[in-house]
Amino acid sequence: MSRPAQPRGQRPPSRAQGVDSARLAAYRVLEAVGLQDAYANLALPEALARHRLEGRDAAFATELAFGTLRMRGLLDAVIASAAGREVARIDPQARDVLRLGAYQALCMRVPPHAAVATSVAMAHEVAPRAAGFVNAVLRRIAERELQDWIGAVAPDPAADRLGYLSVAQSHPRWIVSALAQSLRRAPGGEAGLPDLLAIDNTPAQVTLAVRPGLADAEQVRRQVGGLPGRWSPFAVRLAGGDPGAIAGVRGGTIGVQDEGSQLMVQALVAADVPGRDDRWLDLCAGPGGKAALMAAIAAQRGARLTALELHEHRVRLVRSALRRIPGEPVVEQADATKEGWRQASADRVLVDVPCTGLGVLRRRPESRWRRVPDDLAVLAPLQRALLNAALDAVRPGGVVAYVTCSPHIAETDLVVADVVRRRGDATVERAADLLPAVPDAADGDFVRLWPHVHDTDGMFLAVLRRQ
Repeated sequence: MSRPAQPRGQRPPSRAQGVDSARLAAYRVLEAVGLQDAYANLALPEALARHRLEGRDAAFATELAFGTLRMRGLLDAVIASAAGREVARIDPQARDVLRLGAYQALCMRVPPHAAVATSVAMAHEVAPRAAGFVNAVLRRIAERELQDWIGAVAPDPAADRLGYLSVAQSHPRWIVSALAQSLRRAPGGEAGLPDLLAIDNTPAQVTLAVRPGLADAEQVRRQVGGLPGRWSPFAVRLAGGDPGAIAGVRGGTIGVQDEGSQLMVQALVAADVPGRDDRWLDLCAGPGGKAALMAAIAAQRGARLTALELHEHRVRLVRSALRRIPGEPVVEQADATKEGWRQASADRVLVDVPCTGLGVLRRRPESRWRRVPDDLAVLAPLQRALLNAALDAVRPGGVVAYVTCSPHIAETDLVVADVVRRRGDATVERAADLLPAVPDAADGDFVRLWPHVHDTDGMFLAVLRRQ
């Protein structure tokens, strides 16, 4: 496994004495995730602001924090071997310092002696009684290269391929197994598993969604120095920088949205709907990216979007996302599974259901360690209930797009098959026909997008028509 790439020319920040602010900011992110159950993407901006980091120092802290969170499984195996004890028996503060130090020594362009020295300095500040222990363990770790450690701590790939990949690519074993099963339907099949796991450990490129009618994609590309999307006409790919600094993002005419999510909306609005076509519905709208793109397209076509969201804080996010969209889209706080929301009234319905998020692991570095197989048993009934609610809300002849950011069979194929079988008033359309420009997306009647194939988030789409 190769080391994760760093921006060209980047050097680790340093100070003559003590621990530098960039490394300390990364530590604070791990501390918030581990002790406060925080989300890394929310903890990071707070840590950067607290330590007043910008530019290269902020980039270093980001790579160190997110990379350490992604590679936690492998790092813990290495630390346990070097320390002669399970990481669960190491105090949390010292454990996080060891993880950060091991990541620098094995996965970044940081000289091993610098990784050890700066980690010991950090231990003196956050876990002073463990400083000697940290020094001894990291010195042992720094004596070997990453591939040597993988060979020492991972199972024999010939005897246990999935176990080897679980350790070498730092994914929980159950996720590796689930992805292997789902990949049997993908281009290249299960042979693509190492590539998929590897791309999960690579930071995703930031992509903008230029909302039609509010901004022009080509003009935005020139302004920000971006590249066109591979598949979506609304996409602009950024080479780097803070998307929040772009005026259109601040003003609501542009969103930050992966190209895969944009394609889910485009497929729904491309479906043929006979007769009336002016009532569109987003059943699970938070945080609002898909709703904003859908509402902008609706406004151009004389339709109006209603966006539902259950949770109040996410309702506020949806309202913010839609604030510049013409056509007066409506945002309501409601539970569509319980309120029988306006039966058979919508012409098009998007239902992007809560899921395990196994298709977006590269964007959520800590999520692979928080999810457990039992989550599927909790999510599956909700997913079925929401798809049923969407089919109840759409009129006869109208269409529903069932979307997840997980490829897991239990959240995709099985949900759709079970709902269709039980209802008898819905049929599955061939979703890939709605995205003709995207190769290798068809999985029978469904669409599956793969990070290692399409360079998008992993997305699943089923299009159903109410009879």
